[in-house]
Amino acid sequence: MRQGAINDYGLGLRERLGGRVQKVAIDAGLSCPNRDGRLSTGGCTFCRGDAFSPDYCRTSPSIAEQIDRGIRFHAARRRTASQYLAYFQAGTNTYAPVSKLEQIYNEALAHPAISGIIVGTRPDCISSEILDLLEHISTTHYVAVEYGIESVYDTTLSHVNRHHTFADAREAVRQTKARNIDCGAHFILGLPNESRDEIIASTSEINSLGVDFVKLHQLQIYRHTPIEREWDEHPERFLFAADFSADDYISLLVDIIRRLSPTIAIERMVSLAPRHLTRFSPLGGMRPDEVRRRVIEQLDCLGAVQGDLCNNNK
Repeated sequence: MRQGAINDYGLGLRERLGGRVQKVAIDAGLSCPNRDGRLSTGGCTFCRGDAFSPDYCRTSPSIAEQIDRGIRFHAARRRTASQYLAYFQAGTNTYAPVSKLEQIYNEALAHPAISGIIVGTRPDCISSEILDLLEHISTTHYVAVEYGIESVYDTTLSHVNRHHTFADAREAVRQTKARNIDCGAHFILGLPNESRDEIIASTSEINSLGVDFVKLHQLQIYRHTPIEREWDEHPERFLFAADFSADDYISLLVDIIRRLSPTIAIERMVSLAPRHLTRFSPLGGMRPDEVRRRVIEQLDCLGAVQGDLCNNNK
């Protein structure tokens, strides 16, 4: 559903589910194959797990209690909703036996306030059996899968220690969409060695995936991560140097959005993390709603809308 110049995921979901929807983050205690030794023990160079989960997840032992605390957390910030979705966010939320996944998904769905689930995972951690489970759940509840893809360039994925390829992502999306399950993708803007032109050009590959929605996040440098050391030692590798401003990021988003297929909903344009964990962000402390407002304002000033340059994307 369009919000002025863009296809807005939140408005579309509200229309589809019949009311305002709020996600409640869940930490199901699942690990990641890039940390537990199956693929690697170092994890992705940019990742710091505690930057992504609210306190109510980390301090709550059960999924039901996390949901209760999450609803109170949002209500205290005047984020009331008629429906809530359990967002399995922390870790890799398909990285467990199917029986375990069925247990945790059903525990969330048993909560009376929950209308569906959103499952965050990696494109190399999906299977026919897991998709069977999610397809079955989707017959009675809203289900979406969000894949952390991060970049369309295999050289970048290797550099940041992802241990999957863009072809893996393409196949995961294909299999998910074949089950008529909503499918989204995360991409990080500003990873090492990617130029502004390369980031914009990657939009054509995003369009070709066939996802329903995207999250576009600025690269943030978290403290005590491998990428922090790289940022210090090789600043020339980063588009987001210390003098890269919020205006520069908003201009980058506008150029991407103009090339993004209008059929792909935009869920987010920016990521937030606790300031004490963040060494650098090109946005400083700018809030997501302010970024969105300024992007739409700039599109309007240009007389542009999402996808108006899509056919020109090479």
